[in-house]
Amino acid sequence: MAVRINGIEYEIKEDKSLLSFLRDDLRLTGTKDGCSEGACGTCTVIIDGKAQKACVFKLSRLEGKSVTTIEGLSEREKQVYSYAFAKAGAVQCGYCIPGMIMSAKALIDSKSDPSEDDVKKAIRGNLCRCTGYVKIIKAILLASRIFRENLPMVKDDDASLGSRMIRIDAAAKALGEGLYTDDIVLPGMLYASAVRSPYPRAKIVRIDTEEAEKHPDCVRIIRKEDVPFNMHGHLSLDWPVLFGEGDITSYIGDALVIAVSKRKESLEEIKALVKIEAEELEGVYTIEDARKDDIKVHYWGQSNMYRREYIIKGDAESMIKSAPHVIKRHFETPVTEHAFMETECAIAWPHEDGGVNLITGGQSIYDDQRECARMLRLPPEKVHVKSALVGGGFGGKEDMSVQHHAALSAYILKQPVKIKLSRNESLAVHPKRHPMSIDLTLAFDDDGKILALKEDILTDTGAYASLGGPVLQRACTHAGGPYNFQNLSVVGIAYYTNNPPNGAFRGFGVTQSCFAIEAALDEAANMLSIDPFTIREKNVIRSGQALPSGQIATPDTTAYKCLDALKDEYYKAKYKGIALGMKNAGIGMGVKDSGRAILSVEGGKVHIRTSAACMGQGVKTVCLQIASAALELDASLFIVEEPDTDRTPDSGTSTASRQTAFTGEAVRLAALKMKKDLDKYGLKSLEGESYKAEFSPSTDSLNTEKEHPVSHLAYSYSAQLAILDDEGRIKKIISASDAGTVINLTAIEAQMEGGIVTGMGYALTENFITEKGRVKSKLGTLGLLRSTDIPEIQSIFVEPDEKMKTSYGAKGIGELSAIPTAPAIRNAYYMYTGKPEYSLPLANTPYSRKK
Repeated sequence: MAVRINGIEYEIKEDKSLLSFLRDDLRLTGTKDGCSEGACGTCTVIIDGKAQKACVFKLSRLEGKSVTTIEGLSEREKQVYSYAFAKAGAVQCGYCIPGMIMSAKALIDSKSDPSEDDVKKAIRGNLCRCTGYVKIIKAILLASRIFRENLPMVKDDDASLGSRMIRIDAAAKALGEGLYTDDIVLPGMLYASAVRSPYPRAKIVRIDTEEAEKHPDCVRIIRKEDVPFNMHGHLSLDWPVLFGEGDITSYIGDALVIAVSKRKESLEEIKALVKIEAEELEGVYTIEDARKDDIKVHYWGQSNMYRREYIIKGDAESMIKSAPHVIKRHFETPVTEHAFMETECAIAWPHEDGGVNLITGGQSIYDDQRECARMLRLPPEKVHVKSALVGGGFGGKEDMSVQHHAALSAYILKQPVKIKLSRNESLAVHPKRHPMSIDLTLAFDDDGKILALKEDILTDTGAYASLGGPVLQRACTHAGGPYNFQNLSVVGIAYYTNNPPNGAFRGFGVTQSCFAIEAALDEAANMLSIDPFTIREKNVIRSGQALPSGQIATPDTTAYKCLDALKDEYYKAKYKGIALGMKNAGIGMGVKDSGRAILSVEGGKVHIRTSAACMGQGVKTVCLQIASAALELDASLFIVEEPDTDRTPDSGTSTASRQTAFTGEAVRLAALKMKKDLDKYGLKSLEGESYKAEFSPSTDSLNTEKEHPVSHLAYSYSAQLAILDDEGRIKKIISASDAGTVINLTAIEAQMEGGIVTGMGYALTENFITEKGRVKSKLGTLGLLRSTDIPEIQSIFVEPDEKMKTSYGAKGIGELSAIPTAPAIRNAYYMYTGKPEYSLPLANTPYSRKK
C-alpha cells in the first residue's frame, strides 16, 4: 500500500490515522491536532483537490490518492498565504491557521474569484476561537486577489504607535513552522497520561497496577505515594496532585495514577490495564445541595462555602424602600467552555542541577514554576520553564492541568516525558466559566437616574477553588456597571460542588454581572417610558464622578463617548439592543501586581525580555512597538524573546487585561533608561548592556475604609449595538470602545471581533452540559459559532482627550471585547419579540438549538 504526500510516495506498513502518520512518522507538524474527532478542522489537508480532515482518514483509505499538507504548498503559495493572513491580521494564537489556509487553497484552486459567502462556506468546517473569523475571511479574499492580479506584497514594518504593523510571529504560525508544545519531540522521550476517577465522587478502594506494569511498554505507574508534596492550586492549596487508596475524589477529572509508556501508541492500552475498584458516592451537584453542607465536596472536611465577597457603599436598602420606581429580576448564566484549539500539553526532562526543565503552553511560566517547585519540594530556581507557542487560552490555561504531572514524571524517571490531553480529557479537566445565579433590585427616580442597586450572586466554583474567589470579586465590584450612583449592596457567595472546576474565563465574572444590569436597564427604560439609549446616557460615568465602587473616574474615562459614537446607528435601526460594559486593567484590589522587563543589547540587536504569555493577543508585537517608540529605533533592530524563567523576568500572568498596561509600561521604562545611553554612545557601544524596569502601581483592598479607593490602575469601556434583520437574525454588531491609546490598530480590531463572536456564542448557542458531574458535551456539541454564523462586525475606537501617563496611555481590550455582547443581543431580542429573557443562552431566537 502506498500514499502520495506532498509529491512523495510512501510505502505504508501499518494502518493508522493520516494525522498520526503526518505528525509522528513524517514530522509534518504544520497539520495540527485539535480534537482528533473531525470537529475542529485544525488538521485540514487537501486530498485529491478537496479539503479534508486528516484525523478521520485511515491510511488504508488513501491508496492511490494524493495528499497535500501546509508544508507541500509551492513557494509562491507560501508567500501569498502567509502575507495575506499576516497583513489582514488573521493570525492570533495561530493554531487553526494552517488548516484555514488549506481550506482556502482548496477553494481558490477551484474558484479563483470567490465571494465572501463562498469563503464562509469553505471554512465552515474550521473552528477559530480567537479571531471571530472576520479577518480570516478578509485574508482569504486578499490572497485570491493577489493570485488573480499578481499584486505586489509590501510588508508594513511601520512600528509607530497606532500603526497596522504586522505581527512578528504571524508568518511562522500561518505556515505551521512555529512550534507549539506537542510539535516538539526530544530524544528518548516517554509518554504519560493520568488514569482518572471513574465517578465524580468516589471512594477509591483499590488501585491495582500489576497487569499494567507487565505491559512491555510500561515504564512506571506513578502513585500518590511518589509525590513529594501532594497539593496544588492557583490561589488555594485544595487540589490533590494524585489520589490514593482510601481517598474520596471530588470530580470526574481527578487523577489517580500516571501511566508512563515508551510509546505513545500503547499508552491507552497500559491505562486500561490499571484496575480501579471504587465505590460511587452521592455527590453535590447544585448550589442548593452545597448549601446544606451535609455532604462535603472535599474528603478532608472543609465547608462547601468557598468564598463570600461583598461591596457596600451608601445605603441601598433605604434608598430602594423610598424610591419611586423599583425593578426586581432574577438572572441565570451557564457554564461555558473555553474551547481553545490547542489542548493542554507539557514536556519535562531532568536538569543538570537536579531539578527539571519544563516546556508548556500556559498563561504564566512563573505560575508553572511556583506550583511545580512546591510539589517537588525544590527551590523555584531549579524548575526551569520555557513557553512554546500558546494555542489559545482565554483564562483556561491558568491552572495546572498537565504541567505538574509532566514535571513529576520527569523528576522521578530522569527522562523526558510528554503529557497531552485529548480533547475529551481537556473538556473534563480544566476549569470553565462560572455559572451564576443573580437576584437584582434596581431603584430609579422619575427621570430614570439610578438611585441604588442591591444584588445577591451565587456561583458554583466546582470541585476546586481555581480563581473562583477573584472571579466572584470582579462580578461584585463590576455589578453596578459604568454608571454614576453611590448606593450599592452586592453580596456574592461561591460554593464547592462535585462538578468540574470553574475559574478564569475571558471577562472574569464581569460578563455575568454585566448581563444582569444591562438587561434590567432595558426593562426599567420600558417601565419609565424612556428609550434604552437615553437611560444609559443619563447614568453613564464621566470623569471626576464616582463609580459605584467609590473609585473616582480618572480623566481618561470616556464611556460617554463610546455611547455617543453609536447614537446615530442606534436610532436608525429598527430592531436593536445596546449595552455598555467596563473591565479593569490589572489585578488591583490591594494585591501586588507587577510588570517587569529587561532590554539587553546582544549581537547588535535589542532583546526584549518579558515572561508575558502571548495566547494570541499580540503582546510581543505590542512590546516591540512600545520599545521602538521609546528608543526611536527601527523594528528590525529588535528581537522579542519567548518566556523563559532563566532569561525573562516575572511579568505576571496573562490575565486581567493587564499585559499591555503593566508589562508594556515596564518595557517603556526600561527603554527610557536605555535611551539616555543610546543617545550618548550609540547602539554598537551598548553591546552587552542590559536595562531593567518594574511597574507596580499601588491599589486599595476591596473594603478599605477610604471613601474613594483606587481599586484598579484603570478601566476600559465598550458600548455595543446589536442590530437584527426582519427575520430576527443578527445583521450587524457595532462596538465603540475606549481602551486608551491604540498601539496596533489591526490587532485591537481583531481582539474586538474575536471577543464579540465569543459573546455571541455566550448569548445564543453555547452551553457546557454536565449530568451529575459527568461531562456530556463534546467539542462538536458545545454550540461554538462557525464562519457562516457571523454577522457584519464594525469596531470603533474612542481615545480619551487626556490619556494615562503609563504605557503611552494604553489600557486593555482582551476581556472587555466579550462583556457587553450578550446583553446587547438579549436587549435586541427583547425589542424584537417584546418578551424578556433572563437566562443564557437565549431560548427563543433563530439560533436556538432544537431540543
